[in-house]
Parts: sequence; C-alpha cells; structure tokens
Amino acid sequence: MVVRERVASNLRRLRKAKGLSQEELAGRADVNRNYIGKLERKENSPTADMLGKLAEVLECDIVDLVAPISRRSIKS
Repeated sequence: MVVRERVASNLRRLRKAKGLSQEELAGRADVNRNYIGKLERKENSPTADMLGKLAEVLECDIVDLVAPISRRSIKS
C-alpha cells in the first residue's frame, strides 16, 4: 500500500471515529471540504504541515495518518 492510500484510509477512519463529516473536518482544519474529499479519494497528497494540522484536529499522532494497517493504533 502506498502512502497516499494509507493517508486516505486512515484519514477516513479517524474522521469517522470522531463523528465528523468531511465538511466539519475541513472547517476545523481551515481547508476546503473538496480538499478533504480529494485526500480520502487518493487524488491529492497532503504536505507534512497539512498532516500535522489534520492530526491536531483529529487529536491523534501524525504517525496515525500514515501508519500501515498492521501498525495502526486502536482508536476507532
């Protein structure tokens, strides 16, 4: 699995675990909702700064956004 796929999968899982819509996450991260959708569909790759911002909003470690399935922490 490539990093973009990991981010997409983990972002969706963590967002849903927090009960947030894409729009709510986007608002809290101060980005466009379409951007969150593109990340979750693997159409965009986030910068390191964006990963940090998303991790802060999702109250997780930045590593949780790029972790492979076998190394995911149990947060969902």
